[in-house]
Amino acid sequence: MNDQLTILQTAAVALLKQLIATPSFSKEEDKTAFLLETFFTSRQIPVQRIGHNIIVRNKHYDPGKPTLLLNSHHDTVKPNPQYTKDPFSPDVEEGKLFGLGSNDAGGCLVSLAATFLYFYEHNGPYNVIFAATAEEEISGTGGIELIINDLPPIAAAIVGEPTQMQMAVAERGLMVIDCVSHGKAGHAARNEGENALYKALKDIEWFRSYQFDRVSDLLGPSRMNVTVIETENKAHNVVPAVCRFVVDTRINECYTFEEVLEIIRAHVDSEVLPRSTRLRSTSIALDHPLVKAGIKLGRSYYGSPTTSDKALMPFPSLKMGPGDSARSHTADEYIYVKEIEEGIALYIQLINEVQNG
Repeated sequence: MNDQLTILQTAAVALLKQLIATPSFSKEEDKTAFLLETFFTSRQIPVQRIGHNIIVRNKHYDPGKPTLLLNSHHDTVKPNPQYTKDPFSPDVEEGKLFGLGSNDAGGCLVSLAATFLYFYEHNGPYNVIFAATAEEEISGTGGIELIINDLPPIAAAIVGEPTQMQMAVAERGLMVIDCVSHGKAGHAARNEGENALYKALKDIEWFRSYQFDRVSDLLGPSRMNVTVIETENKAHNVVPAVCRFVVDTRINECYTFEEVLEIIRAHVDSEVLPRSTRLRSTSIALDHPLVKAGIKLGRSYYGSPTTSDKALMPFPSLKMGPGDSARSHTADEYIYVKEIEEGIALYIQLINEVQNG
């Protein structure tokens, strides 16, 4: 295995350098999709491409066997304006591979791609499928959500995000809420009207101070933060009739979005309109074979405060990958080459443990 592992590690790092050098902002991933497609077709592996998403299946795929999905994304955010290096130049310095998307989630993506290659010709108890998906950074509908119905039934998934190869077994849900406070316009000098902004402030104070009762052992309490506020009129002497504000809610697995909305509407006067309820909180059981295998390999588990494509998967999924979430979206983003090499080895050990369990 050592020679094969070294070959896979070298191929993964080379692929990541190509991906870094190729801009792939969300919805603009066509060129990196082509790179990934070529990576597999050059190895005589059939590729299914749907939009900017790439799907490959193990050589001995058998619909009668359970299927393990390996998934990560190949889109990136725009470069942080504080970059001092060229974000598209994949330079290695002191063991660090720099470049936009190197850590989030390029290192995970190429590590899972290499892991798939390792298992491609195996004929074990599980099928192994790899999917490189688009639009994760914007929670878009052209990524994992687009291909779910084209995948076979999935027993479980490993979602590649930078977790230092520890196991994120739960994730907060994200629900963005638009709130509208209504008043009555009037002339400020004559103290006329009903100030919608003042009415909004009363509701905003409730959002600031409210505490949810149910606290998760993995994720802690659910949280709400008001992040945007505006009125429609721009004149200084007009009492605003409408005030709009936005609430970012991060919900643990103890509440459904519907329960949260019911609580909010019972306490505020503003209209409450959720933009989307797609990105729900998720968790995988601690006695799931993937988690048990990780624990056996010395991995710790935790609840993740960030949201990923895991939120859109209707099957058990474990978020785990090389790199560090703290580096994501930062200037001069990097991942250690050694993190990728160790990540591939650990992914292979994890899957072998599941297949032999």
